[in-house]
Amino acid sequence: MVQKTLHIKNRAGLHTRPAAMLVKLAAKFKSNIQLERDGFEINAKSIVGVMTLAAEFGSTLELEIDGDDEQEAMDAIVELFETGFGELT
Repeated sequence: MVQKTLHIKNRAGLHTRPAAMLVKLAAKFKSNIQLERDGFEINAKSIVGVMTLAAEFGSTLELEIDGDDEQEAMDAIVELFETGFGELT
């Protein structure tokens, strides 16, 4: 299992487009991928779950990945967050 704290860097937060990008990316991996915000944990492969996080700019999320391809999944998801889902100016 691998874990990491992530921060929302794009001004619009984790709205529909970045949420869909995250779910699409997470679905490529076999590992169990969970995100947590303020004690509320969701499956990162669920668009409804990701949207319920209501993660705005500056939010902190905890990412936990467990499975055979956990490190590969972690690297890919961290990169997505670090680049602000392509919305950084």
